[in-house]
Amino acid sequence: MGAITTSIFELFKVGPGPSSSHTIGPMKAAFDFLIRINALDDTQVLAASAVEAFLFGSLSATGKGHGTDRAVIAGLLGWTPEGCDPVAFSALLSDDNEHYFVAIHDRRIPISAANIHFVKGQQDFPFSNTMILRLMGDDSVLFEQEYYSIGGGFIQRKGEDAQAGPPVEPPYGYGTMKELKAQMTTHSLGLDEVILANEMVITGQGRKQIYRRIDDIFDFMHRAVRRGLKSEGILPGTIRLERKAPGLHRTARALRGNPDSFLVFLNAYSLAASEENAAGRIVVTAPTSGASGVIPGVSYLLKKHYRYDKQKLRSGLLAAAAVGFLVKHNASISGAEMGCMGEVGTAAAMGAAMLAHCAGHPIEVVEAAAEIAIEHHLGMTCDPIGGYVQIPCIERNAMGAVKAYNAYLLASAGSSSKQKISLDNVIRVMRATGLDMSRKYKETSEAGLALSSTEC
Repeated sequence: MGAITTSIFELFKVGPGPSSSHTIGPMKAAFDFLIRINALDDTQVLAASAVEAFLFGSLSATGKGHGTDRAVIAGLLGWTPEGCDPVAFSALLSDDNEHYFVAIHDRRIPISAANIHFVKGQQDFPFSNTMILRLMGDDSVLFEQEYYSIGGGFIQRKGEDAQAGPPVEPPYGYGTMKELKAQMTTHSLGLDEVILANEMVITGQGRKQIYRRIDDIFDFMHRAVRRGLKSEGILPGTIRLERKAPGLHRTARALRGNPDSFLVFLNAYSLAASEENAAGRIVVTAPTSGASGVIPGVSYLLKKHYRYDKQKLRSGLLAAAAVGFLVKHNASISGAEMGCMGEVGTAAAMGAAMLAHCAGHPIEVVEAAAEIAIEHHLGMTCDPIGGYVQIPCIERNAMGAVKAYNAYLLASAGSSSKQKISLDNVIRVMRATGLDMSRKYKETSEAGLALSSTEC
């Protein structure tokens, strides 16, 4: 593999919940398809009568619960994840008989729930989350594209390179933690300095602009936390799961001065953001929507309890991004490929790295913290009940945040020189474990907790 050229703002993306791979990715793919069919000649679209979407793998197995059908419609209507209204998005397809219209040149092609096909059974595609979009004539396919949602809202079109970043050479290229540390040593740079310098070349943006965008990312994250702490009631879907974050936050405030309050606050912050994701509200992929409670919870704790300033938090997010890049580059952040170790496991590792870096520890401690967090998520299944990002996902985000904090404590209290397993090694193990794991436990709702009754 070549050097990592993924941007921070591809890893941390703003959009509606509940799933980056099932909601944000398909919306982006459908939007891309809309652009491509509008680039066709008039003669090519003259006979167009319908747009058909075929969902395979995990998109088919749990797509209804994740809102994949709504995401496809939204993208074909020209909506984008970062710009769509979550209330309007949630209202899409509330009536199966409702028709929408895809604008192609000066034509309006009707589309409804009947044009979204959930194809059951195993398929021989390169990725589990596969979607095929077709522009149809009365009796023929006029134009077709095959897309893969590869986790974290990243998409790949058939025939395109999987590397998400643009074809540029970053000044401090690396593909592993070993190579990253070598760049830091050779050029006498800190971890955040290497990531920032690469980001400036990858995006073509200056330091101030990147910092401003990072501040915006934190703003979206922390708004999700604050909304979640105030929002009572039942989450959408058939499970009828009641929100816990507001009550837990009240408990934490009542426990002020008690040693337990610190962890109760961290749990409440992470639950709050994760419950907002489950409700289909605007969140930030960190690195996925399913894991969008960990980094917001940890960073909100650092802001409110540690009183870290903006620059400290920016530096911490750059360190977290470095770990996310390494997992995405060398394994996967997709629950459909790696199980939940690829989502919450990666988020916990990113959070642990952020905590260690913000505390001023050297790269060896940052690496050890990230490694410990992943190590203790190895083999974690992705088995959401009913396909909803609720059980076990919401509490799992809170547990991931607590594991991130404990991994940081273990790494910083011990001697990093005695660490036996490197981050590179544990990421390789993560990939191998994901490949070996039964597909039933990877976002299909066919095994594990997904088969448990939700009745009391």
